[in-house]
Formats: sequence, structure tokens, C-alpha cells
Amino acid sequence: MAEQRATNIVWHDGDITRDERWGALNCTGATLWFTGLSGSGKSTVACALEQALINAGVYCYRLDGDNIRHGLNKNLGFSADDRAENIRRIGEVAKLFTDAGVITLSSFISPYRADRDEARALHEKDGLRFIEVYVNAPLDVCESRDVKGLYKKARAGEIKGFTGIDDPYEEPSNPEVLLNTGEQTLAESVQQVLEYLEAEKLVRIWSPA
Repeated sequence: MAEQRATNIVWHDGDITRDERWGALNCTGATLWFTGLSGSGKSTVACALEQALINAGVYCYRLDGDNIRHGLNKNLGFSADDRAENIRRIGEVAKLFTDAGVITLSSFISPYRADRDEARALHEKDGLRFIEVYVNAPLDVCESRDVKGLYKKARAGEIKGFTGIDDPYEEPSNPEVLLNTGEQTLAESVQQVLEYLEAEKLVRIWSPA
């Protein structure tokens, strides 16, 4: 847990309630937290899901692990402490987006269960939905994709602390959505998430007549 260093600060509530904001914007916020090994398909599914939601008129935004490390978290590496801080920061950002009424698609390896649980607790403390989406593919499938060449470098010892090779990945114990991307097509994975969101009455997707 990050230490509160700033002093003499007071939370300033606005004049608009969350219900008023969401009602005016005709939206419902929720964070979908995509977790899984590198190459499991997290970003691919999140990108396709974002397209499907936007096409259906759903207010959403995608937060991607590599993209965040180009800006907000550019000063963090891949040690256990830096990974924890990376997830803490993005958990806070996702919570802000979700509070604003956005369906927030957060795509991060986030290998440690405690860090994901902290992100969940952060949302639930403020009455916001946090939906863990475990993008599950066997290590050999992830390595066979290896579009960035990272597994090859990790196997050669050029990258240290690489999740799934010399650093652990702690699988979610009870994710809301489990995608078996080693077997499912991309369309099937996206449809599974959409069906979950509809069942939870978070979005409504109209099929063409």
C-alpha cells in the first residue's frame, strides 16, 4: 500500500452525484481487468471488444500495459515493487474512468494476485464494479505467438524477471470471466465478454435487424 505523504489535504466532493452523472450521460461505469501471460491475447481481445462497444454506442476506453509505461508509468521497471506500483497507479486511473461512467478496459499482465486484489478493493470500496477477466492460454501457445520476441529473449537470458519464465504468474482464483484463448477464436472471446456485460445489465448491445 502506497504511503500518503501529502499533508493538509481534504477531499473535495463535487455537487453532482454519480447517479446524476451516469443518468445524464446514459452510461454505466465498470472496470474490466484483463490479466494473463504475455501473448495470451489480452490486448487483442480488449482492442476488439473496444471496437464492438464503441460501434454499439457504449462509452468505453482502453488502458494498455505497454501504452501506460510510455507515459504515466515510464519511471517504473519490472521488479516486484515496480510492478506493484504500476498496478496501484493504473488501478487508481481505472477507478477514475469508471467513476466517470466509462466501461474501462484495463489490459495488464498484473502477475501478482495481491496487486489485482488491491485494485479490486479500491473499486469496491467506492461502490464501483471490478470485473476480472482471466485471459488464459498455455505457456507454449503464448510462446508460439511471441510477436514481440520477448519469450525468446527471456529464454536466452537477455530479459530477467520475465513472467512465466523466471518470474511467477499467479492465476486468478475466481475470475468473473474466464477466456480460453488457446482454444477460442477472437470473435468467441469478445462475444463471451459481451454476453457477460449484458447479463449483468452493464451494457445493451442491439443486434442488427
